[in-house]
Formats: sequence, structure tokens, C-alpha cells
Amino acid sequence: MKVMCSVNPGHCTLIKYIFLLLIIINLGLNTAESVWPLPQIFIPSSERYQLKPQSFSFGYRRYLDAKYSCSVLDAAFKRYFSILFPGYSYGNDTLQLSENEVFTLTISLDRHDCEGYPNQDSSEKYKLSVFAGQASLNAETVWGSLRGLETFSQLVYQDDFGSYYINKTEIEDYPQFNYRGILLDTSRHYLPVQAILKTLDAMAYSKFNVFHWHLVDDPSFPYQSHKFPDLSNKGAFHPVTHIYTQSDVRRVISYARMRGIRVLPEFDSPGHTQSWGKGQSELLTPCYRRGSPSGTFGPVNPTLPSTYQFMASLLKEVASVFPDSYIHLGGDEVDFSCWRSNPYIRAFMHKMGFGLDFSKLEAFYIEKIVNITSVLRKTSIVWQEVFDYHERHRFLSVVEVWKQGCYLCEVRSVVKAGLRVILASPWYLDQPGPTHNWARYYNVWPLAFKGTEKQKSLVIGGEVCLWGEYVDATNLSPRLWPRSSAAAERLWSNEKQTSCVERAFPRLQEFRCKLLRRGIQAEPLYVGHCKHEYQSV
Repeated sequence: MKVMCSVNPGHCTLIKYIFLLLIIINLGLNTAESVWPLPQIFIPSSERYQLKPQSFSFGYRRYLDAKYSCSVLDAAFKRYFSILFPGYSYGNDTLQLSENEVFTLTISLDRHDCEGYPNQDSSEKYKLSVFAGQASLNAETVWGSLRGLETFSQLVYQDDFGSYYINKTEIEDYPQFNYRGILLDTSRHYLPVQAILKTLDAMAYSKFNVFHWHLVDDPSFPYQSHKFPDLSNKGAFHPVTHIYTQSDVRRVISYARMRGIRVLPEFDSPGHTQSWGKGQSELLTPCYRRGSPSGTFGPVNPTLPSTYQFMASLLKEVASVFPDSYIHLGGDEVDFSCWRSNPYIRAFMHKMGFGLDFSKLEAFYIEKIVNITSVLRKTSIVWQEVFDYHERHRFLSVVEVWKQGCYLCEVRSVVKAGLRVILASPWYLDQPGPTHNWARYYNVWPLAFKGTEKQKSLVIGGEVCLWGEYVDATNLSPRLWPRSSAAAERLWSNEKQTSCVERAFPRLQEFRCKLLRRGIQAEPLYVGHCKHEYQSV
């Protein structure tokens, strides 16, 4: 019986749903179909092979030998061995075994790129073949091999007696979108480094590849700058306990790199900068009331040369600390009321011919900041207001669409202007609605707008945004997982193969159990249980 399902999950009948569940339960979810996100091409089989920790090994082929070691893969082998066989350590407990008792996963790379960082053009394509006594994993880059290792780890399962097995499988896989991100906000609540590292682990399990670090905002400035130490000394919640030192930042970047994840910093301005003003005098605009300063401050003052000197110095430092070629400059939710109240701002606008259109003043500021980052050889990302308010778009590169409403209309407008797009609107996890409703994040179609293939190719991906008003380390993981994984499959997998919530549910439920076993406190999807649900939680 072939179970059909339309894009609208309500069109799946209850009978088909129950029938599908029975099939999956009968198969034990022990095929490539248990992988999350779903591979592009897979050929599962009922033929299975037993794996033993004492006789399992990883191997190298092509460019990877004693002469060309790969630290990224060496570290991944240790991580994934512990994931495959909890309680065992890689390289220990070896026995003298015959050749037919050994199972080896052999890795080959088309390019030896183990020393660099993942970037926007990095290939994550891989081929995985599992057959008797061995498996082969071929990838164009080391980053693709990491995705293949994750897939392999999800194919391994235990029977009721604790023995490990893997089924004969053929997989060819690659992401639909190159940019698959998660935004964490560390200004509204400080997130300890360990909580960020745990999130990076979970991101790798779901094949996310960009950590968008919204480091600073109105409430606090936790980034410790060497050039401007007062920014965190005076702007952080606490100058010692609630900051990210340069060492902390390097640790996060290194940890992410070993998992094939880019770290993209955001320093949002000219709005969302109240904490900046505590440590940098004359940066923010003095607000006026009845012709006199009110003692309050608004957005960054875009009329002073000192503003751009400061921003150039800060961004130069940021560019040297964060190796990724992208940097997020923000530009959203600028409150014009303070600018409007300030007589010097109004005089500047009259001189520039802006009239009373304060969106032109914001565009003037953002263009200067984008030019600064261009000199630093960084690609700028801005929130969609910058595109909406700016008449000239040639200086822009990447626009992140975040507002609710007809977000695909906005995507279409941006790509028609020839600019790249990151879609965030449908994946705001802090929006109202039942937290268990993961399907709302799954039933998103980023390319469902009228446009040419060239225009649709400008949609480089999307990201889940978890803002920090009501999130700290105590509830970070259950807020993110497994709902973020729904977006992960949408950004990785083939749309036609993943168009039905009912088909996805058993796999996501199984994946949630895998997350629990790996120590990720992912909230339940519905009634049920996991075999190992309390062992690592």
C-alpha cells in the first residue's frame, strides 16, 4: 500500500497515518529513513550486520594517511565512537580478532582541507555505503565527511539484548541550502560558554552549520573588547562573571569549527545599542524634550565623525577575532523619535537634503558601516528594514527577512533586486503559540514564491531565532530542541520527500530520543517514552 500525503498535513487520513506508523514500528526504524534530516537519496535494506565496540574502527583513504593527518576527523572519530557505543572509549578494549570480525568505516576526501574553516561555499556533499564488514564514506571536503559521520551514527541501533547493528544502506546526500543557522541572543540573558557549546553539539546532530551569535543588545554588552574594555566593564550585567573574554570567543569558534559550524557575530546598530553608551561616551544620540536635553539617549549618533572612527576600530577588532567572512550589522527596529527630537540631528538632515525622512538617515549610517566592513573584506548581513528603507541597494549583499506577514513577498522583492536572502520569519521560536507545535516550523517552503531559478538560487538558506527575553541556560535546550530540528530538515532535505508531517513524526520522535541519549534535554513531541531517556539527562 502506498501512503500519499499532500503538503497540507490535514489531507492525510487517519487510516493512512496508522498504517504508516505500524510499518515503521515493524521495521524498528532501523533503516536510512530513521535519519534526521532525511538524506536526499537513500536505498535501505533489511540485511543487517552486527557491530562490536572492540572490533569497530575508522580508517583513512586518499590524502589521509600518516603524512596528511586531519585533526578535525581525528577528533570526530573519538566523539562518534562514544556516541555509537556509550561507555566505550575509542582505541581501548581492542581484541585480537580475525579479519572477518572487524568492521571499518573508511573515510576519503576529494580535497585535503582540514586546516581551514568552513565557509559559505564549503561543500557538504557525501556518499555513504554500508555493506558486509565495512562502510565507506566519501566527501568532497572534511565538512561533508562530518555530515556523513552524523548520518552513519544515526543508522546504528541496538536490539533488546543490547547488541549493536547497522543495516545495509546506500546514501547520497547534500543540503538544499548552504546556510542553515541558529541565532542565540546573549544580551537579554547571559548564556554560559558551556551552554553555547552544548548547543553547538546539538546543532551538529541536526546538521545546522551556522551559529549566529547575537552578542550584544540594549540590555548588556558581554563581549570583552581589547580596544574598548569599558564596553563590557560598564555595559555587561557583571564585568567579570557575565562577559565573553577573547579566550571564550576563541573556544567557541574552535569548538564550532571541529563540528563544521561557522560562527557569525552580530553587532547590531544603530538601534539596540543602549548598553554601548555606558562604556563609550558621545556614541549615542542625546534625546531632547522641549528644546533641552532630557538626560536619555537614543540610537547611535550618525552625524559625528567620531562615531565612524569608533565603529571602524571596533569592527576591525571583531574581524580579526571572528574568521568567518560574514558579519551581521543589524539595522532593525530603529526608533526615530530621539533623532527627531534632537536639533543637531535635524540640522544635519537639512544639510544632507534628507528633509524629515529619518529612514534616509538610517540608510546613510548603514551604508557607511557596510563600507567599513567591505574594507575589512567582510560580507555584511543586514535585517530587512535596511532593504525596505534604502532606495539604493547596490551596496547591500545579504538581507535577513524576519518580519511576520507575507514574508515570501519580502523574499521575492529582495531577490528581484539581485540580493541574497536568509529567511528567519517563520522560525522565531519565541513567538506566541503552543511550544509543542513543531509542525508549524516544518511546513515552511522557502522557495514557494513566483520567481526565476536564478532568483530562487539567491535564497541561500534560513535560520531559527531564539531571542533571550525569556530564555537562559535553564530552559535553552528544551526551547530549541526538537523544534529547531524541524527547520533543520526543511533546510537540508528534499521538499517533495519531506512534505508530510505524519510521515516525519515517527522519525523526529526517534531523533528526539537520540538527542536525549546524547545529553540534549529535548522536550517531548507527544505521549510516549524513550528507552534511554533518563540516562543522560
